[in-house]
Amino acid sequence: MPFLKLNFRPGVNRDQTSYSGEGGWYECDKIRFFSGYPQKIGGWIKYTPTAFVGVCRQLWNWITSQSDNLLALGTDKKVYIETGGVYYDITPLRATLTSPATDNCISTTNTSKTVTFTVVNHGCQTGDYVTISGVTGNPGGIPNAEINAEHVVTVLTSSTFTITVTTAATSTTSSQGGTAISIACQISPGYRSTTFGYGWGTGAWGGGPWGLAGSTPVVLLQRDWWFDNFDNDLVMNIRKGAIYYWERGTLTSPATALANRAVLLSSLTGAQDVPNVAMQVLVSQNDKHLLAFGCQPYGGLSTDYDPLLIRWANQDEPQNWRPSSLTSAGFLRVSRGSEIIRALATRQEILVWTNSSMYSLQYLGTTDVFGIQELADNISIIGPRAVATANNVTYWMGQDKFYVYSGQVQTLPCTLRQHVFKNINFNQTDQIVCGTNEGYTEIWWFYPSANSEWNDSYVIFNHLEGAWYYGTIVRTAWLDTALRGNPFACQTLEADADGYTLEHEVSVNDDGAPMVSYLQSADFDLGDGEQFMLTRRLLPDFNFTESTAQDPTVTLTMRPKRFSGSAYTNTASDTQNVVEASVGTYTEQVFIRARGRQMALKVASEDLDVQWQLGSLRLDVRPDGKR
Repeated sequence: MPFLKLNFRPGVNRDQTSYSGEGGWYECDKIRFFSGYPQKIGGWIKYTPTAFVGVCRQLWNWITSQSDNLLALGTDKKVYIETGGVYYDITPLRATLTSPATDNCISTTNTSKTVTFTVVNHGCQTGDYVTISGVTGNPGGIPNAEINAEHVVTVLTSSTFTITVTTAATSTTSSQGGTAISIACQISPGYRSTTFGYGWGTGAWGGGPWGLAGSTPVVLLQRDWWFDNFDNDLVMNIRKGAIYYWERGTLTSPATALANRAVLLSSLTGAQDVPNVAMQVLVSQNDKHLLAFGCQPYGGLSTDYDPLLIRWANQDEPQNWRPSSLTSAGFLRVSRGSEIIRALATRQEILVWTNSSMYSLQYLGTTDVFGIQELADNISIIGPRAVATANNVTYWMGQDKFYVYSGQVQTLPCTLRQHVFKNINFNQTDQIVCGTNEGYTEIWWFYPSANSEWNDSYVIFNHLEGAWYYGTIVRTAWLDTALRGNPFACQTLEADADGYTLEHEVSVNDDGAPMVSYLQSADFDLGDGEQFMLTRRLLPDFNFTESTAQDPTVTLTMRPKRFSGSAYTNTASDTQNVVEASVGTYTEQVFIRARGRQMALKVASEDLDVQWQLGSLRLDVRPDGKR
C-alpha cells in the first residue's frame, strides 16, 4: 500500500471528540502554527536579572522626543519606569512627615532589630512603604544608613509604627534621631488579586439587625493601573482610584525626571475640577484630550462616583476639567449597562465596553467635542484587560465566547470554546490579559484555570491562519511593543513577593530551562475505520534549523486504539501499545510497529536548546483485518 501522508489542518479543536475531529489536531502545549504547519513557540529570557516588587498587571512603552525608550510597570505595591535595564521607583507619595511631628521620634530596644517611630496621626497602614531620611546620632547603636532607607512598616497604633533593620540595637533608647527626620509615605499597596466576601459593616449603617454581618458582598479589587502618554509625560490611574501624572518634560537627560515620583493630577498648576476617582484614564492622541471613563461627576461630592460617566479635560490641558465657553472640557453618559469595564483607543475611534454593551466614542471637533454611538447590545467582556487590537481589528473575550469587531461586532468562531470557558476561575477574571504577538499574527489570552488563583493558562488565536491553540504559562501582564522589537511579559509566582520582566521570542528555552512542548492529532483511520491498520515505519519531516543543541531530537509517539471509546494504552497485545521513537536532524526513517482501528500521532520535545517545526510525515501502513 502507498505511504499515508499525514497532513493535518492547522489549529487545535477540542469542541469535537478526538475521533470526529479526524484530520486535525486535538491536544497541545507551547506550540503554534506558522504557514499552516505546527512548531514549538519561541522561548523567553529575563529582560533584566533585577526583580521588581509585587505583581505587575500593566505595561506601557513609549519613546519621548528625546529618544528615551521608557517602559512603565504598575504592580500591586509600586509604579516603576524601566530604562536601560534599571527600574526607577516613581510610586506616588501619600504624604511626607517632617519636623516638628518627627522630631526625635525613634525608640530602640536592646538586642532588637525593630525600630519604633512615634508620629501622631501618621496615617500609615501595615505593609506601606516609607522612605526615611535625615536620621542622625545612630539611635540605639544602629547605623544611620540602615534607618535612612526605604522600609515596610508595621502599624501599632495611629501614632506608632515599626520598621526592621539589619543590625540589632545595642541599647534601649527613646526620643532619638534628631530634628531633621523626614518620612516620605508612599500610597498604600493594593490587593494582589480580587477578593470577595461578606463582613461587618458591608451594608449601610443601621441597615440590618444589630450584630449581623452585612448582606452585601465586599469586593476588594486587585490593584490595576492604567497608563497612557501625554506627549513625553505619563498619565496614570488606579482602577477606580486617583489619577496621577509623571512629568518627563523636555530636559536633555531623563535623570532628573526619573528621580521624581508621580504626583496627583489635581496638584498640577492650573488644575481645575479633576476627578478624584476614575475607572480608567486614556488620552485621545489625535486631539490631545485626556478622558476619564467611570468617574466623579462634575460638581459632585468627593465621594460621588458614576460608573457610566465619561468626562474629558480641556484640549492640551490634562489638568483642566472645568467645562466653560473657554475650554473644550465636557462630559457625557453611556446609556446601557451598569458600569464601564474598558475603553480602548483604536485608529479612528475609542471603543467603550460596559458589562452589557459596546460603544464607539469619536472626536467631533464641534462644540459637543465628542459623540457616542452604540455598536452592540447584549454582549459581554470578561475582564478589563481581555481585549486587544491587531491590524485595525479588535478581539476580546466575553463571559462565554469570543468576539471580533471590524466595523461590526460579531462572534468569533472558536474551536476551543468549551475547553476554555469550562475551565476558568470566574472569581479571578480581572486577571485575564489579552495581547498581540504581531510577528506571528497571534492574539494571546492568559487566564486562571478553574483550580488556580493566578493566570496559569493561555489560548491563542492566529488571525492569519484562522487557527486556535492553547497551553500553560504563568503571566500577569503582556505587551507587544514594536518599540523594543519583541513582546514583553511579567511573571510573579504565587509564593513570590517579587516579579520579573521577560522578553519573549528571543530563545528556544524557558529562561534557560528546557521548555516542554507537545502536539497530538485527533484519531485517524483507513477508509471508514472498518479495518484495523498496521504501521511498519514512518518517514519524518522536521526542521531543526533554529535549535542550538548539538543533536536536537523530538519524540514521535503512535497511539493506537481498538475502538473510538478505547484508551490509548490498550494492552490486548504488544502491537497495540503506545509506541515511541526519537527523531533527529538526519533521521531517515523510524520503525514503528503499532496496530489499531484508529491511531493518533503525538510530537513532543522536552530537551534544552531544541526548536522544531513539523512538515509532512509519511506513514507506512497497511490494512490488517477487521478484528
